[in-house]
Amino acid sequence: MPINIKIFTTLFLAIFFTTLGVGLVVPLLPVYAHELGAGAFQVGLVFAAFSLTRSMFVPYFGKLSDKKGKKPFLTTGLFIFFFLSILYTYSKNIETLILLRLGQGFASAMVLPVAQAYIGIMTPPQKEGRVMGLFSISLYGGLSIGPLLGGVVKDRFSINASFLSMGALCLFGFVLCLLFLPREGVLQTSSPSGSGKPKSYLAIVKTPAILSLFTFRICFTTCIGIIWTFLPLFANTMLDLSSSAIGFVIMINVFIAGVLQAPMGYIADRFSKKIMVTAGGVLAIISLLCLNYATSFNGLVIANGIFGLAGGISLPAIMALGIIEGRKTRAMGSIMALLTMAHSLGMLVGPLLAGIIIDVFSMETIFVTGAAILGAGTIVFLRNHKE
Repeated sequence: MPINIKIFTTLFLAIFFTTLGVGLVVPLLPVYAHELGAGAFQVGLVFAAFSLTRSMFVPYFGKLSDKKGKKPFLTTGLFIFFFLSILYTYSKNIETLILLRLGQGFASAMVLPVAQAYIGIMTPPQKEGRVMGLFSISLYGGLSIGPLLGGVVKDRFSINASFLSMGALCLFGFVLCLLFLPREGVLQTSSPSGSGKPKSYLAIVKTPAILSLFTFRICFTTCIGIIWTFLPLFANTMLDLSSSAIGFVIMINVFIAGVLQAPMGYIADRFSKKIMVTAGGVLAIISLLCLNYATSFNGLVIANGIFGLAGGISLPAIMALGIIEGRKTRAMGSIMALLTMAHSLGMLVGPLLAGIIIDVFSMETIFVTGAAILGAGTIVFLRNHKE
């Protein structure tokens, strides 16, 4: 059966506008936290707070969505996201900022992994890469446009204007899902990819194929956490770049990855997914080593652009493999939750580890550390994933 276009479009737009709102603010947070008096470790904690609660709750919501349905979680999570976005305008100290990030991490556990599971249920066999590649454009599109737009809004108005814009966009995503998203009962799939008898996460992750995906995803996202948290601070304090310039540096990474999602998803259905994931890991290592030696705006753009290329090549293959494993285990929500939890754990470890390393050693050391971590993750993937 062909994929349900109405459901796909609704989820695509909801995730796009929500991530656009998040992208408006995320690159500004390191500088904003620094202005509030935060040290490197506290800046890392601001980012890690989001990932901490998402890591804690995404397994619960992923499994529960397999049993109870996905729309209630999506709409609830999006509404909480909107409400907390408005409260950012009252964050005048580090403690409040951390609390709000904890709350949005909790809400996020109900949004992206559940939406991805919804799409996974509808995806026909042999089209996993194409469908997830197209859907991932919503995530990367929002996160690529957001940083650039957020920098412009802050430079022309204030950071509170960026916070309010985030809230408005999250509200729009909530309304879309509330009005146009049906429950899974209307779905018709060509294979038994929907919910089955619940399996424990321990049993699922013991599967070598899933373990390899989980490990690579953690290591890759640890590097994303390092870049998103401390590259803006590096660009501001070391190179004295404006908010708009910093937004562009961050945007180029996500923009390149987003542009490649659909074509690389198409290729992933016809080529070795294992080779694509490995190639992405190697390119990301090269990018991190280049960031270590970047001393100008152009150097940062080129190095971060290579990292975007790495994500564009590897992510569609990772998500396609995730759908295939979700179909095998009849636990699509749980598999997508595991991949999202791996993402969250990386975003938790990356900022905290980098903050400690900066306080003890130097800013440049974090990129070499990230390269070493990703090298280990790529080796684990190669040894454990059989294709």
